[in-house]
Amino acid sequence: MDKLFQALASAPRREILDIVRDAPGCSVTHVCRYFDVSRIAVMKHLAVLEEARLLVSEKQGRTRRLYFNATPIQMIYERWTTEFSAMWAGRLTEFKRRVEGDKT
Repeated sequence: MDKLFQALASAPRREILDIVRDAPGCSVTHVCRYFDVSRIAVMKHLAVLEEARLLVSEKQGRTRRLYFNATPIQMIYERWTTEFSAMWAGRLTEFKRRVEGDKT
């Protein structure tokens, strides 16, 4: 998970994830158009995102297609929020019943 948090700590990498999420299968060239840095700099960001498993790339001839993988983020969500979400949902339901005077 350290690699995942490291990857998400960078604003340009989060922007890359947004770009790829909005255009599944886009090329590296497509992503590079959004940045005023060298292609090599963008490629380094892509490598970090792939290492964290947030991006999946597929080679098609000379083009590399990029896809967003939300699974690692979902794993973080499930690890730290699912238990608390259930607890707060129950408390809010009980609060609603008390405010509305529902005895059921």
